[in-house]
Amino acid sequence: MGEFFDAEDGGPLRLELRSIDGRDFTLLRRIGFDSDHYDEAFVVPADLRRFRTDLASVPALFTWLVPKSGDFLPAAVLHDALVRPGAFIGPDTDRHGEPFARPEADHIFREAMIGLGTGRVRAWLMWSAVTLSTMWHSGRAWTRAVLVGLLGTVAVLGVLASLDFFDVIDVVPWMGGPGTAWWWKLLTGALGALVIPGVLSLSWGRFWRAGAITGVALAFLLHVTAVLALLVVLYRIVERIVSGPANREGIRTRDREAARAG
Repeated sequence: MGEFFDAEDGGPLRLELRSIDGRDFTLLRRIGFDSDHYDEAFVVPADLRRFRTDLASVPALFTWLVPKSGDFLPAAVLHDALVRPGAFIGPDTDRHGEPFARPEADHIFREAMIGLGTGRVRAWLMWSAVTLSTMWHSGRAWTRAVLVGLLGTVAVLGVLASLDFFDVIDVVPWMGGPGTAWWWKLLTGALGALVIPGVLSLSWGRFWRAGAITGVALAFLLHVTAVLALLVVLYRIVERIVSGPANREGIRTRDREAARAG
């Protein structure tokens, strides 16, 4: 599963970070990672000109499930380096002899998380999340199409199935018609949330595992996500009214400027 180490003296890992602006960080001390699949170690330099990290790139909406920091933090820092050309020192080719690319960086990310003791469910969820970014950054029209297609289809079917559950509409065949017992609708809805994303994930080719995990997670967390999204929007509206708009860096300066003026 690989192991992190201190690239300065070869001892145990020492992850020392310096904040740049409260959101991005740079290393104060080089870190290294020995993968089981490579003879040469991966080293992340302590050089602001070559590398900076935002830690785990988790949207605020999902930090209840995956926090920005945790036992996986060194793996997140390593992954940020591996997906940036010139930001790490190590192998130029992957396990198959091909030029090192984002999919391999994602694989090492998952390996490193599990090696750090991150739970396998969380590790595979986070791997699936970075795989979405990898697919989008590929720039290939078909890859982007199947990515959006799976997410969009699961979201739309999830909404329709929810409306069908409460007998608002009757368009989802596996949910049963009006008068169907609630427990049967719940059971068939759950089966649909498992089977449909699994079938659609086959369109993702070699990324099918990420597609299945993402699709199933979206199907089961759709309602929670919708509620949290509403709460986030309401919070931002209230915050803007109370604290004023944020500048380009995301900082609200109205109170500070008022204090200076006073």
